[in-house]
Amino acid sequence: MKEPTELSRRDVLEAAVVGGAVVACGVPTAARAAAATANLPQAKPDEIGIDPKRLQIAYDLMEKWTTGPNAPVPSGAILVGRNGKAVAPRFFGRQGPEADADPIRKDAMFYMASVTKPIIYTAAMLLVERGQLNLSDKVTRYVPEYTGGGKDDTQVLHLFTHTSGLPDELPNNAELRQQHAPLKKFVEGSIKAELLFPPGTKLSYQSSGTILTAEIIQRLSGKSIREFVQKEIIEPLGLKSTGLGSQGFAPERLVRTTVPDYQKNHKGDWNSTYWREFGSPAGGLFSTPEDYAVICALMLNGGKWGGVRLLSPATVRMMTSNRLDDLPDLPEPVRRTQPWGLGWRLNNLGTPESWGDLLDRRVFGHTGSAGNVVWMDPQTQGFCIVLTNYLRAKAPWRLVHLSNAIAAAFE
Repeated sequence: MKEPTELSRRDVLEAAVVGGAVVACGVPTAARAAAATANLPQAKPDEIGIDPKRLQIAYDLMEKWTTGPNAPVPSGAILVGRNGKAVAPRFFGRQGPEADADPIRKDAMFYMASVTKPIIYTAAMLLVERGQLNLSDKVTRYVPEYTGGGKDDTQVLHLFTHTSGLPDELPNNAELRQQHAPLKKFVEGSIKAELLFPPGTKLSYQSSGTILTAEIIQRLSGKSIREFVQKEIIEPLGLKSTGLGSQGFAPERLVRTTVPDYQKNHKGDWNSTYWREFGSPAGGLFSTPEDYAVICALMLNGGKWGGVRLLSPATVRMMTSNRLDDLPDLPEPVRRTQPWGLGWRLNNLGTPESWGDLLDRRVFGHTGSAGNVVWMDPQTQGFCIVLTNYLRAKAPWRLVHLSNAIAAAFE
């Protein structure tokens, strides 16, 4: 892909935002315009090697599932792209799960849930590139109090690959949210949590490991995780409708999501002001299909987009290849069938966690419990973003059906 004149992170961060436009002294006009315009150029499907008739199958499925007051999927959006261009996003359904909710807005911002996690790990990889963080180090080098019960053997790499032995959610997760606890309390709980198994010997998805990674970022950078992500990722890429937490965005843009049973009549449910503004590193990002498409283009383009070199090609290669092969004590079937990169997951073919039957093991991405899936295919240079507000756990097959239809559309 041919890109505009490259603009460094420092140039962008030193730019002043005036009236919604980026002004940077001494920065070439072309690069300045690239930084100010985040959205990918739009193209018709057949212009970028996507069969429009096959793609329509995915649109029709989503239309069917989001139609009517008892629709199983209240809201949805689909955006696909290839080679740095995107097909215009399609929006479906209502702005919330209520039967009388307004039609979905074209500027709707979705709760990304765990699709937040790759952004946090990207932030950590920036520190790796700067010589401030080593993945092979013990976590105790950065969080000295993370000791006891086998934790002393935990490498930072284990936090990135969900092999740390930490639990997914903390035992008192619901109580902390009911109390509107700050991030500090979740960090303390993650530090004190008992391991489910010795680090590096098994794989078990762990949100608390992402929270601990965010704490490492905070300690090394001296910034809050929200500030670090804003200044180091969101602003350099010119993302205008993305935030770790919903502060600063009009509430009416936020899609209200279906909540799990344990969150019903709960003061800290996904739709509460507390949780929306909390900005959990494990699942607190809000974004639009157009904004997250920039992240996809960045990763498929070796870490550079819109004139900004955010990550090195070496970093992208490591983040998007199977790093479980680096763990000598992990069982071979796990390494082979449940591959993880650094923060990004690879498609788990032959398992219930597979994103699709037509996506091979080199495809990387992430899912979210609120009903989201994002994947990128280095072979076709294509990507898929499906955002919804239904509970993925209750019907994970819906996202797989959509992925299959979309994957079949790439020629």
